[in-house]
Amino acid sequence: MDWELMWDSLPRLLGALPLTLTLVFASLLFGAGVAFATALLRLSGNRVAETLTAGYVFVFRGTPLLVQIFLIYYGLGQFEAVRDSILWPMLREPMWCAILALTLNTGAYTSEILRGAILSVPAGQVEAARACGMSRVLAFRRIVLPMAIRQMLPAYGNEMILMVKASSLASTITMLEITGVSRKIISQTYAVFEIFILAGAIYLLLNFLASRFIKHTEWRLTPYLRARA
Repeated sequence: MDWELMWDSLPRLLGALPLTLTLVFASLLFGAGVAFATALLRLSGNRVAETLTAGYVFVFRGTPLLVQIFLIYYGLGQFEAVRDSILWPMLREPMWCAILALTLNTGAYTSEILRGAILSVPAGQVEAARACGMSRVLAFRRIVLPMAIRQMLPAYGNEMILMVKASSLASTITMLEITGVSRKIISQTYAVFEIFILAGAIYLLLNFLASRFIKHTEWRLTPYLRARA
């Protein structure tokens, strides 16, 4: 074990941390919007909307994320309509391609988590809200959605952790995030074991912080957990 090499390589790996965090946070933020819209459309009762969104979820949950990244980064540029569109300045950049792939992937998974959480809200709660004079939209905003968010937090915490790890796949399209920098250092030093141990430790720390954040949020949003404290 070359401890000196590990110590010297640590600043370079930490220097890639902002890019990794940008990929993760941007993907989770945009993915949450995609997931919310998809879940609502799947519950809308509109057959066309349900079919289209179910197809989107099926495709992005059923294919590897690496394939999705390659198709977006290498595949979209083959279409002249894409190259001539106003989106091309963004889609030709690896960072935005990685964010798009991660967003669509996590959006598909999160939409199913949210849809299941919404369906798990007891019907009696909705009926009670309607009996108090609330409209469907108001009952959804004040009763259904808050309860669904509380119930989905543990599963969504797992999705956050998966996204932190999935961000490493951005290195396959030239992104120098943590894994990309690790591979670059390894190509120069051939110290596979030492460098990947460092990279793994950084990912482990990020996922530890993510799990603690979800646990704290769940504690804040769930009164009976605070009552036990």
